[in-house]
Amino acid sequence: MADTLGKALSGISGILVTPYDAAGEIAPEKLAPVIDRALAAGMHIPVVNGNTGEFYALTTDEACTMAREVVALVAGRAPVLAGVGRGIRDACKLARVSADAGATALMVHQPPDPFVAPRGVVDYLNAVADASGGLPMMLYLRNDSIGTKAIADLCAVPGVRGVKWATPNPLKLAEAMAACDPSITWVGGLAEVWAPPLYAVGARGFTSGLINVWPERSMAIHAALDGGDYAFANRLIAGMRVFEDIRAEEMNGTNVTGVKAALIAMGLDCGPTRPPSAWPLTQGQQERLDAFLSANNLKQGKRT
Repeated sequence: MADTLGKALSGISGILVTPYDAAGEIAPEKLAPVIDRALAAGMHIPVVNGNTGEFYALTTDEACTMAREVVALVAGRAPVLAGVGRGIRDACKLARVSADAGATALMVHQPPDPFVAPRGVVDYLNAVADASGGLPMMLYLRNDSIGTKAIADLCAVPGVRGVKWATPNPLKLAEAMAACDPSITWVGGLAEVWAPPLYAVGARGFTSGLINVWPERSMAIHAALDGGDYAFANRLIAGMRVFEDIRAEEMNGTNVTGVKAALIAMGLDCGPTRPPSAWPLTQGQQERLDAFLSANNLKQGKRT
């Protein structure tokens, strides 16, 4: 399993949105065409309950349902990475449910508690691993200020197979990679735009929210980077940069908004986002998004 999982993590981790119905309740069945298209394009490992999935806007019970339903929708066509996190009891409950549902591995969100000790996170990871019955884990590292030694301690926890590096700090990434077991898979956690510099120091694969909207472009960027063609990868990234720029506005508060607004325009309505995410896009943001979708034949009825 380790080799299979490592290969998948070295590809594209597609962070799926969480759909809602008209009453604001989760509606996982709406993900079916999104998942089908992304898998047909070659997405390596779908991720449920990630940040593009509005993990922190979901109740733990909703996150448990999403884990079960996404594994069922993927139906064995790819390994599934299930996000877990928040308080330790919530994380352990979600780890158990994800394992029982058939998830391949867990993505462990960095604990948001205001009083987090690196050695406490070691205990957290051990508890999550026990609750899941030993599923492999990928760490979601959004704060590298804990230092290289602490990162190495986390990576030494049995069961840790990968790190989603989500800080714009390639040099610290290089230090961390050198300090940890070479079997760890380091994944670029800042999507397509940051993939080239993180690849340059040794990360492989990247996370993607674009995969919900334009999986073919995500796959082309991955193929270019995998082949060492940075110039072509950067040209491809330039062609989707406006989408990521929209998502980064309002202190990243339009991150999921941009994805869900695009899906609506494409006829794949997955509902709005939940507060405190921004909804809807401003008129100017929507106009730029519509122009991007039209220019790339992604509007409803024009997808290829």
